[in-house]
Amino acid sequence: MKIQFIGATHEVTGSCTLLEVNGKYYLVDCGMEQGKDVFQNISLPVAPSQIESVFITHAHIDHSGMLPKLYKDGFKGSIYATEATCSLLNIMLKDSAHIQETEAKWRSKRAERQGLISPEPVYDTDDAIGTLKLLRRCRYGEQLTVADGISLRFTDVGHLLGSACIELWLTENDTTRKIVFSGDVGNTDQKLINDPKTVEETDYLVIESTYGNRTHDGEKKDVVKELVQVTQQTLDAGGNLIIPSFAVGRTQELLFAFREIKQKGLIKGHDGFKVYVDSPLAVDATSIFMHCDPSCFDGETRALIDQGINPLWFDDIRMTETAEESKQINFNHEPKVIISASGMCEAGRIRHHLKHNLWRKNNTILFVGYQAEGSLGRALLSGDKRVTLFDEEIIVKASIRSLHGASGHADKNGLFNWIKAFKSKPKLIFVNHGDDDSCEDFRAMLTENGYLADAPFSGTEYDLITGRITIYTEGKVLDRTKAFKGNLRAENVYKALVYEAENLLSLAKSRRGKTNKDNAKFTSQIRELFNKWKGE
Repeated sequence: MKIQFIGATHEVTGSCTLLEVNGKYYLVDCGMEQGKDVFQNISLPVAPSQIESVFITHAHIDHSGMLPKLYKDGFKGSIYATEATCSLLNIMLKDSAHIQETEAKWRSKRAERQGLISPEPVYDTDDAIGTLKLLRRCRYGEQLTVADGISLRFTDVGHLLGSACIELWLTENDTTRKIVFSGDVGNTDQKLINDPKTVEETDYLVIESTYGNRTHDGEKKDVVKELVQVTQQTLDAGGNLIIPSFAVGRTQELLFAFREIKQKGLIKGHDGFKVYVDSPLAVDATSIFMHCDPSCFDGETRALIDQGINPLWFDDIRMTETAEESKQINFNHEPKVIISASGMCEAGRIRHHLKHNLWRKNNTILFVGYQAEGSLGRALLSGDKRVTLFDEEIIVKASIRSLHGASGHADKNGLFNWIKAFKSKPKLIFVNHGDDDSCEDFRAMLTENGYLADAPFSGTEYDLITGRITIYTEGKVLDRTKAFKGNLRAENVYKALVYEAENLLSLAKSRRGKTNKDNAKFTSQIRELFNKWKGE
């Protein structure tokens, strides 16, 4: 009975953990890395076809986005998730596949112009559709036997619609161990979805640490008040308020806030200002939020629903789905609010809106979520004055702001309080899903408070029966993006060399009948070039 850490170790994205029970393999989450990859991650040590099942904590792409790649490479087992998570995965994985295909097509055109190799998408829409057929919908609080020696239960952890911590009971050779995976623990007092629920007992705990060394205490708690202030200032200046937002979760929270702002008339002098939701995924996700079981929502939201009020809708909302509708937004010079994905500005329509709005000083870019290291969002928040979008350098003159108190993650106090709800201390706590400093600081805090805690790097493996390390790895710092691009560039440069040499040969063969003088000159140049490089 073993656990091996694959992704989101000392990093915030790419969540993936391998379990071995009774000689069979299971994954908890299968996420995509986003932003800069700081530490080297091991490859999955078993073939995807050997994975029996995957258990998904929630639908965000950094926890689910590599499921279609797993399917493409041979996985055909079952994927267990909550009902709402399955509904969201139905739109998110197909959207992710579309992004992979679009980016590969764009890179292919560029590669063809340069005579280089055309890249393939990580996975395509067919892979995503095949993956969705493997989903198994689960209810909160229902304990299910999923395999010999494995049962599980999902508990609402308040981070996203359908998000859960996963309780797993593992039995091997008549020995049972319980392990809990926190997933992403939600912030408290969120108006739209429930506060995180707690778990009473476990032997082992895998806990996230996104905000493991930070608190939300110093931040303004009244999100609506702060949103009113920044919206009023931007509209008064005649500018646009651009909000890069995760299409699922954060966008719906913003719509909840803008509905209240509109309903109470909190913006003065700009009656009827438009709020554009420019993301097909966000539009589909909002529909899922509107039609889900009301028990997923916070009491305040349920009270609105009971009054016949749609908590996510108002007269001046504009949902744009087609590319043409999206383009037209930037030709409309009326001051407005644009909410667009992706939240870290790494892909999607938000990059087009930034291209059109970053260079205008009367505009505001408002960040409302975590920005991973290496992402464009982090660069803008860090004060970069020039950024590159679509191979064009853009000067940053717009005001760059951050909406405080809007985090969907528990801070270090929230995480610690969630852990303290266990009736007895876990035998061992594994800290992951946080930047290196955050991960280590939270582990140290747990140790100082009497908990046995470790922050394993990718590849580290534990025996869950004995509690001992069976494979120990140290973190290897690696700019994976740079390394990948370097290897790809080397291969492309070589292919380009061969391509041009073949062109040269074709040109030489085409010169039959040309003047002796010109052909002799051409021959001399080729011989000179050959002699220059033959000794290399």
